[in-house]
Amino acid sequence: MTGTAKIDSDRKRKKASISTAEKENPKDKKSKMSSSNKHGSSSSGGGGVEVRASHILIKHEGSRRKASWKDPEGRVIKNTTRESAVSQIKVIRDDIVSGKVKFEDVAARCSDCSSAKRGGDLGPFGRGQMQKPFEEATFGLKVGEISDIVDTDSGVHIIKRTK
Repeated sequence: MTGTAKIDSDRKRKKASISTAEKENPKDKKSKMSSSNKHGSSSSGGGGVEVRASHILIKHEGSRRKASWKDPEGRVIKNTTRESAVSQIKVIRDDIVSGKVKFEDVAARCSDCSSAKRGGDLGPFGRGQMQKPFEEATFGLKVGEISDIVDTDSGVHIIKRTK
């Protein structure tokens, strides 16, 4: 079999398996598509319990991806130490907790996550869909509560549980 024929055969097989999966339960198509997230994890266990949260992320030189919507080239992020990021997020948290500013407004302006355009809202998620420290902190919060600083491979966060 030539290289082109093999590629064509692989494409047909993949297309057929997708079609079969969609035919199994077309109503379930949306849930299958949303069962994994941007972190490459899929829903697992947890009895289907979901939470909803917003967060503010400050990236730093140790973050796994050194670019953001605010800093596409990563120039600022690459020059931000973890200690500086922690200091920034502490000031932000203090201002939110004291009532000086609203969480959603600060997230929209300051967060390095693309969720900033939604006031930091990540939407609903279950166990196994976020990095472990983020998941544990979120599930440990009461609705309306704001976390202490949470450190992940993405950077430093504060999280507000909304559901």
